[in-house]
Amino acid sequence: MRVAITGAGGRLGSSLFTALSGASSVDEVLAWDLPEHDLDDPESAERLVQRNRPDVVIHAAAWTDVDACARDPQLAMRRNGTATGEMAQACAAHGAALIAVSTNEVFDGLRTDGRPYRPTDLPNPANAYGDAKFAGEQIARASFWATGDDFTAAALTPVEGRDAATPALAIVRTAWLFGPPGPDFPRKILAAAEKARSENRTLDLVSDEIGCPTYAADLAGAIAGLVELSGKYGRGALSGIHHVVNGGHASRAEWAREVLRLGGLATPTREVPLRTWPRPSTPPPWGVLETTPLPGGPLRDWQAALAEYLTNQPHIQEPPR
Repeated sequence: MRVAITGAGGRLGSSLFTALSGASSVDEVLAWDLPEHDLDDPESAERLVQRNRPDVVIHAAAWTDVDACARDPQLAMRRNGTATGEMAQACAAHGAALIAVSTNEVFDGLRTDGRPYRPTDLPNPANAYGDAKFAGEQIARASFWATGDDFTAAALTPVEGRDAATPALAIVRTAWLFGPPGPDFPRKILAAAEKARSENRTLDLVSDEIGCPTYAADLAGAIAGLVELSGKYGRGALSGIHHVVNGGHASRAEWAREVLRLGGLATPTREVPLRTWPRPSTPPPWGVLETTPLPGGPLRDWQAALAEYLTNQPHIQEPPR
């Protein structure tokens, strides 16, 4: 198969390039990124899909600055909603399967029953980023005629139970992504702890925002598994809404303390509520996703993934330009 990755130079995109380069059913991996693929260009998706004719497109490109999205919701909708729809329409028109990467922020996070969000739960975004990503999901579903509960439940149905009419569309929701390149949450915490220690002060950590830390390399491996599934059983085999996160969940404070422990930093910390730092965007206070069955089984716990990341700093192969 020929597989294309949008946002190929980003955190998930670069991990996807590495994971797919070793996949047995993948003959070629196409790295689409700026300036060739531009979320602000309405013709970018059609031009690339028509030219390269991929079998599968993984749409990982997104505007992930949630506070900037809140400041400019129109641009957020363009980049995270409309552009996803354009990619879906191009894929559907040219017979390519699409894996669209989405977010836990399609949910408002206000539930108090302690249950993680399932693919069958009704989204209700509470910020501009989540609103745009959910719009992208909806346009993608419409492009592939993937409507109703049958599509949502496809992720939970054995591959043998699907037929040729199953839409060649997967929506992969994830959360709290970390890994190279760039300043992710663990790196920011380590830098903030060093600064707090040098200034002889306590490091404040948010205690009431809870989610699923997810290692980009692990997520990429799971998505590569969906690609392999489509190569073996047909493009509709990847269909459905998939929640893909590392095992377990944590508050921002718990995640940060584990980062400090693994980093060997004894900086004093204090738990504070999210309202301590007013910000343009409102994250879901309970952003926990229930993982759906995957070809390779559930992802390992987030603590193990974080330990590998901070200890080994695995090399990420650079995609071609």
